[in-house]
Amino acid sequence: MKLNKDVSGKARKARKAHFGATSVDRARRMVAMLSKDLFQQYNVRSMPIRKDDKVKIVRGKFGSKNHEGKVTACYRKKYVIHVERANVEKSNASSVPVGIQPSDCIITELKMDKSRKAMLKRKNRASGGKFTDLDGQSNMATVD
Repeated sequence: MKLNKDVSGKARKARKAHFGATSVDRARRMVAMLSKDLFQQYNVRSMPIRKDDKVKIVRGKFGSKNHEGKVTACYRKKYVIHVERANVEKSNASSVPVGIQPSDCIITELKMDKSRKAMLKRKNRASGGKFTDLDGQSNMATVD
């Protein structure tokens, strides 16, 4: 039985939601895992990726070379990011940035601002999240 009523399990609707998403929705979908150090520091597993974050590419053509760099652009229309020095040479000798999936990266350093700090505080796993009561009893204790 499906518990989440907001999300459809049908492929047709999922594709329509993915490709017809607004820019804000696309930003929320473009998330990457945090490194082990950041996970221990903030107790948050993943964050939406943004410009000026430092990432390590772990999969794909640049993943085998342990490529690290700063995110130079988040291309929400194509669901990709551009990382500095992750370029490919064209036949006319010009270089073009390669689009990389955000899920193929690990964030090694966050660009902090007020909204990012608020998001980290909200997503902190140690605080218990939305399923804990203030007085320490479970929510099911009051159900008949």
